[in-house]
Amino acid sequence: MNLSMLLAGLLAFAAILGVARLLWWQRRAAEPARAWRLALLVLAQPLYALLLYFVLMPPALPGRTGTMVVLTAGASPPRGAAASGDALVALPEAPVVAGAERVPDLATALRRHPGLRRLHVIGAGLEARDREAARGLSLSFRAAPLPRGVIALALPEPVAAGDAFSVSGRVHGIAGAMVELRDPAGRRLDAVTVPASGDFTVGGTARAPGRVDFRLRISDRQRAKVEELDVPVQVIEQSAPRVLVLAGAPNPEWKYLRRWMADAGITPHVQMQVGAGLQLGDAPLPLNAGTFARFDLVVLDDRAWAALGEPSRAALIAALRDGLGVLLRVEGPLPESTRRQLRELGMAVSGGTERADVQLPASTRGGDDALRARRGAGSRDAPIDAEATGVPLLDRRQLRMAAADAVPLLRDADGVAVAHWRAEGRGRIGVWPLTDTYRLTLGGRGDRHAELWSGVFARLARPRRESAPTIPPEAWVGERMRLCGVAGNAQVVAPDGAMAALLPDPASGGASCAGYWPGQPGWHRLRQDGGEWAFAVRAADEAPGLRAAARQAATWQQVGARASAGDVVAGPPRRGSPWPWWWAWLGFGALLWWFERSRLGRAAATATVARLS
Repeated sequence: MNLSMLLAGLLAFAAILGVARLLWWQRRAAEPARAWRLALLVLAQPLYALLLYFVLMPPALPGRTGTMVVLTAGASPPRGAAASGDALVALPEAPVVAGAERVPDLATALRRHPGLRRLHVIGAGLEARDREAARGLSLSFRAAPLPRGVIALALPEPVAAGDAFSVSGRVHGIAGAMVELRDPAGRRLDAVTVPASGDFTVGGTARAPGRVDFRLRISDRQRAKVEELDVPVQVIEQSAPRVLVLAGAPNPEWKYLRRWMADAGITPHVQMQVGAGLQLGDAPLPLNAGTFARFDLVVLDDRAWAALGEPSRAALIAALRDGLGVLLRVEGPLPESTRRQLRELGMAVSGGTERADVQLPASTRGGDDALRARRGAGSRDAPIDAEATGVPLLDRRQLRMAAADAVPLLRDADGVAVAHWRAEGRGRIGVWPLTDTYRLTLGGRGDRHAELWSGVFARLARPRRESAPTIPPEAWVGERMRLCGVAGNAQVVAPDGAMAALLPDPASGGASCAGYWPGQPGWHRLRQDGGEWAFAVRAADEAPGLRAAARQAATWQQVGARASAGDVVAGPPRRGSPWPWWWAWLGFGALLWWFERSRLGRAAATATVARLS
């Protein structure tokens, strides 16, 4: 039972007692009141109690729909219709504007002006701390011009050591801009001239595991630096896939593929037939369901595929549909039985009797110096030819793929797909017609050979899923972050070693989200349940265009969400002033006190008046 109901019950009980008192007096009075006097006194009791209730609990008034003008970072003084709001407030990031009320946040402004239900935001947009307070309100937005520089940036996900990564984004307000990606040593990895749309993509290669800060440099048409910002990349030491190699015969392709796997930290189990029942490599394993379940990827050639018995092939296909990756290297014409088996797996392959040359892209974005930076300086034992920048011609079987759902696994320099893969159940199967990729290594392009096979293995191998919390890709000092998927024991370790415990918000439901306010720039670490995830925080003044664009996008999103919700909703009801009701209660009480003590309506008083007349 709430307070208003309790108060109403007490006052109703008091009114009933007052009526009972009047009736008891009426029975025992020497001069009983006439009927009209008694009726007025009885009706006055609940009315008197009702006025007292309104004194203590004034009636609720409907909320107004006035407009509050909110100044944010980069706001200019409002003019015209924008200046005609019922209140003008300035958030901490806003410049000084005459007549604007300074407030620490939007929630405080709404508490000071409870009747205003429309917001007109001017400037860069609402900060993260103010967006929750603006939910449910009618919102309009006049955005300030974005600063020159990067206004959008897609950072790479954590990449494995040795893998390539790309960074894409958009530049605003710089005609003929050039974007360069540089490594921590300042060497240029990639460079592009930005088109009129402002969109760009640059890429590099991750080397040793760790947390690396690459640099993105933006220059104008005269190549004068306009902006430079960090590109934080987390290079992880990913667990190597478990690979089973089934070879029908030894050849240079297998030799250099095994050498690359050794360099990449992959220890394959190799079973290589050499004829007459002899086999090279590791101890032979039975090719059954139990064996295939131990591996993430099976790489075999067409002769090894044909040599599989029906039980082994059925076990391999069952393992494929359960998540195993399979790569079939085609080195010769495929027999009809192999084509039929591939068709049953959705790979409608034809041709393959003829050979053709294939020219792969050199992957030299940014020029030769960028290529040399990606390849490294080499060593005395493994020197790198700095002049070897081209890619030699390779040989392939002319296979034609008719599967509608086949996905290109490799494209040549002209963009034509030369290898394909498709999903089969929970696994993936690929058909690889190239027969001499080892020529890349012999031609001084071992980096291209490693990049090629790394991409193939990453695409086809069985994925190892790990649950990870959701961390925003961009964060700034002093701005609230929303971390989701956190456990009750989650902690954030700052760059200086300071630890902050995270408390999941019960209102986030199953997402299990928590808020965190970083206090310093640099790499932070989220720890929970024995795992650790790193994320970077920018300084408050770093990447101003990126931050302004993020604020504007979030504000426009709220404007769109509110516009789709319908018309403006009236404000929440609020209590009126108790003073008018107090004066009414006081005046009515005084009148009732006089009436009860007067002789109007009493029987004796009426008779006396008649005799005098």
